[in-house]
Order: sequence, then C-alpha cells, then structure tokens
Amino acid sequence: MSDTVPDRLSIYPDSPYFNEEVLRRGIGVRFKGEERTNVEEYCLSEGWIRVAVGRTLDRKGRPMTLKLSGPVEVWFKEEEAAS
Repeated sequence: MSDTVPDRLSIYPDSPYFNEEVLRRGIGVRFKGEERTNVEEYCLSEGWIRVAVGRTLDRKGRPMTLKLSGPVEVWFKEEEAAS
C-alpha cells in the first residue's frame, strides 16, 4: 500500500471514493488547524470536508451533512503512533 493519503475519501461503501484499506489503516483529519473525528468525507485538492449535522437523516438513512470549506490536512494515524 502507498504511503500517500488519497486526495478524496468517503466512509460510505457505495461511494466511488470509498477505500476500505485506507480506512482500516486509520486516517487523521485536521480542518482549519483543529483535529476532527466526525468527518464523513474530505477532498484535499478542493479544500473541503463533510460533517454530520444533528440527528436528521437523508432519504438513504444517513445523517444529513454540511460541506465546510477551508484548509484540510490528512495523515495516516499509524505514522503518528510510530513516532
């Protein structure tokens, strides 16, 4: 497996940006300088993340999300643990 984090990643298996190997390995996301644990999807090149909003569900039964724009940093968590 590559040591490069994907440009875009989603936690949903039906998404074209889903990558089980990367998710199993563990990803850390920092948005606007703050580490986030509730990110459902991100895109480095476009500079955005999607996070769940409240308890409202969409028509597929998933939490409604909000797209936030700003600087996004992503890393593999296992590298953090090895340091």
